[in-house]
Amino acid sequence: MDFWPEFIASNSGKEFVAGGIGGTAGIISGYPLDTLRILQQQNSRTGSAITILRNMVAKDGPTSLYRGMAAPLASVTFQNAVVFQSYAVLSRAFCSSVSLKDPPSLKGVALGGVGTGALQSILLSPIELVKIRLQLSESEKGPIKVAKNILKTEGFCGIYRGLSITMLRDAPAYGLYFWTYEYARELLHPGCRKSSEESLNTMLVSGGLAGVSSWIFSYPLDVIKTRIQSQTPHCSKYNGILDCLQKSIKEEGYFVLWRGLGTAVARAFIVNGAVFSAYEITLRCFFSSN
Repeated sequence: MDFWPEFIASNSGKEFVAGGIGGTAGIISGYPLDTLRILQQQNSRTGSAITILRNMVAKDGPTSLYRGMAAPLASVTFQNAVVFQSYAVLSRAFCSSVSLKDPPSLKGVALGGVGTGALQSILLSPIELVKIRLQLSESEKGPIKVAKNILKTEGFCGIYRGLSITMLRDAPAYGLYFWTYEYARELLHPGCRKSSEESLNTMLVSGGLAGVSSWIFSYPLDVIKTRIQSQTPHCSKYNGILDCLQKSIKEEGYFVLWRGLGTAVARAFIVNGAVFSAYEITLRCFFSSN
């Protein structure tokens, strides 16, 4: 009965701050690869990631790879802060007997991740909708203008287009994500989950593996989500998740569900290595006394 007051008091704010800093590091390090992934998912005629990269840089310069970054960058600190704070609470909520000094069990980690993924989808879905619309547009209008236009033309439901598929993607993916990170860091440096003494290399590799595993698992759903969220009322091809899945496979084959996976995996390793490293380092540098 004394665990939760003590946990909340000792944990107050630190996961929130560290998660925000980790998220910012992740978005800056991986955004160009994310732009390439979105373009690959949307159209089979765009070619390989290298071809898209060359064409974009030649036509619009290197800054075109960061088109639409203002939307996720403006919100990523808060979004990731919420993710890591929620995870810290939920992972222990599923471990009734865990003490404050011990890390949550791997079961608690997985279940806490599932709950975190479902909750953060509510925040993430509109952000990704705006980001995707900007990434697919050749003339950047700015995230605020795009969001206002969506609300004006599509209404409140329009800004949450793709929420169901986002939740279906993120709930299990986040469970696997956090479980893989905790399992990998313990495997690479036994005892580090309790001592927090692993090296930077362990953080980078464990975070990278966590990102890769969750993306491979959820990638087909991400392809469907991108296609659904890229639609507008004036250009609506798909009527729901199953319709999008069936039409995509019928027109382009099963490979369409994995198009751009290589880019996504490369990005995932870089981004999530950066996210977890920045997160862990922030906790130790600024909150080590706790």
